[in-house]
Amino acid sequence: MFEQAFKNIDDALWKESGCTTELDYTEQTSWLLFLKYLDGLEQDKAAEAMLEGKAYNYILDTPYRWESWAAPKDESGKLDHNRALTGDDLIDFVDRRLFPYLHGFKQRASGPHTIEYKIGEIFGEIKNKIRSGYTLRDIIDHVDELRFRSQVEKHELSALYEEKIKRMGNAGRNGGEYYTPRPLIRAMIQVTQPTIGERIYDGACGSAGFLCEAHDYLSQQPNLSTSDLDTLQTRTFYGKEKKSLAYVIAIMNLILHGIEAPNIVHTNTLAENLADIQDKDRMDVILANPPFGGKERAEVQQNFPIRTGETAFLFLQHFIKMLKAGGRAAIVIKNTFLSNSDNASVSLRKLLLESCNLHTILDCPGGTFQGAGVKTVVLFFEKGTPTRQVWYYQLNPGRNMGKTNPLNDKDLIEFIELQKTLADSGQSWTVDRENIDKTSYDLSVKNPNGGEAITHRSPQEIMDDIAALDAESADVLGKIRALL
Repeated sequence: MFEQAFKNIDDALWKESGCTTELDYTEQTSWLLFLKYLDGLEQDKAAEAMLEGKAYNYILDTPYRWESWAAPKDESGKLDHNRALTGDDLIDFVDRRLFPYLHGFKQRASGPHTIEYKIGEIFGEIKNKIRSGYTLRDIIDHVDELRFRSQVEKHELSALYEEKIKRMGNAGRNGGEYYTPRPLIRAMIQVTQPTIGERIYDGACGSAGFLCEAHDYLSQQPNLSTSDLDTLQTRTFYGKEKKSLAYVIAIMNLILHGIEAPNIVHTNTLAENLADIQDKDRMDVILANPPFGGKERAEVQQNFPIRTGETAFLFLQHFIKMLKAGGRAAIVIKNTFLSNSDNASVSLRKLLLESCNLHTILDCPGGTFQGAGVKTVVLFFEKGTPTRQVWYYQLNPGRNMGKTNPLNDKDLIEFIELQKTLADSGQSWTVDRENIDKTSYDLSVKNPNGGEAITHRSPQEIMDDIAALDAESADVLGKIRALL
C-alpha cells in the first residue's frame, strides 16, 4: 500500500511543470510527508493527554492542521469534498497563508532543538513548486493514505524514503552529495561500534544517512531501558548541513527513523572557527562523507590552521578537532588525499598521524559511489595517541560495480571480520609508522600481495545493465506519452 502511494505521488509530480528532477520530487514529497507526520504526532499526543485527564496544547492552530485544510473528513471518515480545498484556492492557501504561518515558528520557538523551530526552519528553506492546485490535491490524497503510527509503518515508510533518496543520488548532479551507499555506512558503524550514551556527529550530514543507520544500529541493541530510549531520542545524534534541500531531507529522514525533533543545524560548518570549539562541543563518534572537490573562500580558510581550498581537507581538520580524547571516527575521503604532495595534504597527513591513531584504511574500488567517478578510502582513527601501525584493506568484490551491481553488505563481511584483529591476508596488510616517509607522510595504498585485481563484467552482467537502462528509457517514454 505504501509503495503504491509513493509511486502515485511520483507519477503526479511527473506531470507538474514546476518539478523536473528527482531532487524536486524528493523535496516536494518531504514537506507534505512532514505535515502529515506532524498531524499524526499531534493526534497521538492529544490522545495521551486525554487518557491522563490533561489538556493538550496543539502546536498548530486549527486552520493550519492537516485535518482542516488538507484532508477534512466527513462523519463516515471519508474526505469531505465540500471542505477540502482544491484548484486555485488550494495553491493560494498553501503559498499565501500556510507557508508564511509555518515559517513564523522559527521566531516563536523557545529554542533551536524544539519541533517548533524545525517547522520554522523547514518552511523557510523550501517553497511549494506544485503550480496546479488539482495536481496538489491529487498528491495530498495519496499522502493522506500513509500512516506513521506503528513502528512497522514507520519502518516501511523510512525504507521507501531511503529508496527515494537513493534514486535522487543516482540521478546525478548534486543529488549524489546526499547519498552514501548504506552497506558502506553499516560497515563503518560496525568498526566504530558506538554505544548508548555516546554522542554521534556528522558535520556534513546530507540526507542524514550516517545518523539514521547509527540510530538503527543502537535501537536494535538488546534490553534497552526507557532511559536508553530517551537518550537515543534527544542526546545522541547531532548533525550540521549547509544546503537547504539536504537539511530538509535530513530532518524528514530522521523523523521517519523515530527521532521526533532531530538535532540538525542548518549552517555552514566550515564557517565556524576551530579555535572556538570547546570540550563541551566535542563528540564521541564521528561518521561522515564530507563533500570533496569544492573550493572554499579565503575567509573560510582563515578558520583553519592548515589552509586549503579543498572542502574535504577542511572538514577533516574540523572532525579531528571535534573528537573527544579517545573518540573514534570513520571518514570517507578521496584516495588522492593519501599521496598528494601539496603542502596542505602533507601537513594534514602529519597532523592525523601525530594526533590520532589512524589504525585502519579501507580502500574502496571504483564504482562504490555511483556517478561520482572518483575512488575513495575510509579513514578509521581514534584521537589522543599517535599512530603506530596502519592496517590496510583493499576491498575487491570480484566484479565491476555499477547501477545493477551496487555495493552490498556481503561485500564487506570479510573486511569487518579481519578488522577486529587487524589480520593480514591477500587483501590486507600492515604498515609500521617507522616505514612511513617522514617528509611526505605518503599513505598510498600499495598492496604487497600483488596489487589491485582487475575485474571484468561477465556477459550476463553487461546484459543486465543494458536491460536496466532499456527499462528506464521505456518508463520515461511512457510518462512522456501520458503527457501528450
